[in-house]
Amino acid sequence: MTRIFIIGIGYKPLDKRSREIVLKSGTILASGRLLDVFSRYEEYDAVKERIRVIDNIGETLNFMKVALNGDETSTITLLASGDPMFFGIGRRSLEDFGKDICEILPDMSSMQLAFARIKEPWDDALLMSLHGGPDPNRRRKLEYAVGDIPALSARHQRIGILTDRVNNPSAIAQVLISASDAELLSSLKVYVCAKIGYPDERVTEGSAYEIAALSFPDPNVVIITNEKAGSGEAPHRPSHTAHDIRFGLTEGEIDHSRGLITKDEVRATAIHRLRLPGKGVLWDIGAGSGSVSMETARLCPDLRIYAIEKNEEQIANIIKNRNRFMLSNIDIIRGSAPEILTSLPAPDRVFIGGSSGRIDDIISYAASRMISGVIVVNATTLETFSLTAATLKKAGYSVEASQISVSRMKPIGEGHFFSPQNPVFVIQGKK
Repeated sequence: MTRIFIIGIGYKPLDKRSREIVLKSGTILASGRLLDVFSRYEEYDAVKERIRVIDNIGETLNFMKVALNGDETSTITLLASGDPMFFGIGRRSLEDFGKDICEILPDMSSMQLAFARIKEPWDDALLMSLHGGPDPNRRRKLEYAVGDIPALSARHQRIGILTDRVNNPSAIAQVLISASDAELLSSLKVYVCAKIGYPDERVTEGSAYEIAALSFPDPNVVIITNEKAGSGEAPHRPSHTAHDIRFGLTEGEIDHSRGLITKDEVRATAIHRLRLPGKGVLWDIGAGSGSVSMETARLCPDLRIYAIEKNEEQIANIIKNRNRFMLSNIDIIRGSAPEILTSLPAPDRVFIGGSSGRIDDIISYAASRMISGVIVVNATTLETFSLTAATLKKAGYSVEASQISVSRMKPIGEGHFFSPQNPVFVIQGKK
């Protein structure tokens, strides 16, 4: 028996069934913004005394649970924006109440109208939401973050973005400017479709620089187009062949500072020791230039990688590298471990390349978040090696270790010699 009717509004008059449901409803729920929208509908005057305004999603769902439990014959109409099943409250309602209880009656979506307004097809566009919701503890984990947009815009001809007040059009444009090269920026157009369906609807087209300098009313949708993406003409594609290589990036292909990068041979060994899963979560702690993150992200596109780094110079390198190789499965986390790790999802794999002298604290915390998995640590001193092995064993991990001693061939006169590098311990903990 249907007891919750979720009706989308905002863009066209109610159809016959939706109109009948609204007029018969004893309780109609709406946010303050949607009440303003619904006040322009012809049904409003007949039902306005039955409308209850709740602006918080959690409070709305709790009200519905209490009301339905109190009277088994009662029904509720919930007014939603556009299509409730497109990043809307429809998904959450079905999860909380079940399909047998809910009926969805959608309007058009704001995204659909936005693409129509700018006269671009959307059947092949990447569609995403940056609308996190008002309650950080209840919001659904978003698939993409605002920092992913430069890499995504290099790969996709069209991206449609639902925004919020924090991830607004100007902020999105600023991220594009700060994390994209000039050639990519020159190939992008940014559209902002603000207040679609309202009397003061406005569509703005411009470069990232132009959009970053403006402000826009809520609600709005951002569309980014890049006609050169996927055409073989994209100017932002690097000239070297590293893009087509799945594994084996060299130090020269990865932006880094002052030689601070996990050397190729050591990186290969560490990644082998990680025994990467196809899906899951990897923490790259003390990520430095992000070389391990880049290699693992390319090897496992469905693996979510969190590159944790506190040094701003290194963070800038990670951003450059992530965008160069168009990797949207890397999240950059600014801060010091282990404190910053508390906000991250539990890992399946952990790589520790730098610890700032806190290796025991970091391993202990990581182990507390893992039911099973692999932790790999690179160490350069005997003291760090000993402490790492002991901490892993104490946390219940079996430990294996290798000392990697590498000598590289270099020219000398008309001949060659092998120049040794500092040895590195690669320690693996498995549980």
